[in-house]
Amino acid sequence: MTQWQDGVPVSEIYDDPYYSFAHGLDETHHVFLRGNDLPARFAPGFHIGELGFGTGLNALAAWVAWQESGQSGDLRFTSFEAHPIAADDMARALGAFPVLADRAEALVDAWRAGARRISLPGLDLHVVEGFAETTLPAWTERADAWFLDGFSPAKNPALWTPEILAEVAAHTTPGGTAATYSAAGHVRRALQSAGFDVTRTPGFGRKRHMTRATLAG
Repeated sequence: MTQWQDGVPVSEIYDDPYYSFAHGLDETHHVFLRGNDLPARFAPGFHIGELGFGTGLNALAAWVAWQESGQSGDLRFTSFEAHPIAADDMARALGAFPVLADRAEALVDAWRAGARRISLPGLDLHVVEGFAETTLPAWTERADAWFLDGFSPAKNPALWTPEILAEVAAHTTPGGTAATYSAAGHVRRALQSAGFDVTRTPGFGRKRHMTRATLAG
């Protein structure tokens, strides 16, 4: 289900790259970490939710930021993924980021063994398999920050519907945040309708804008 273009993994299902052709890790830092005011907001028990686990790059970047910020205990990270990537493709994709090598190896080893609830030093990772339309409403927890990283709304519209984004809001702590590379008008309007205060901010690379959102406290 994965093809490769200029060394970047591309989903055959959605015909969309898993991360930026420019530099995926920089994109993660800009959009999802800074977009959620992280690591400044980290606190004991902090929980990140994500739509679209992909290669695991965002989870690894958040894990690094968590540990480098001096937090004790585990970062909780729950990601919803309909089409889990093959372990060999994950390893190849993450191999593009040598700074993550040790953490990537640990993740890939657990992934290859079939684990989807993965406990690593400083990280409690749970990847929920299945379509978010079903799995997210059934989830009983709430996240402090969301990484909305499904494939492009034009390529994967089912993950960007008002119903899905309302579920994101319902599973967000008061004052919690969400960030996405997408600045599509219908995405911003759906987040607003769900109760988020929405801001369009400068995007990463060639993308002029992205979206940041904060749920009313």
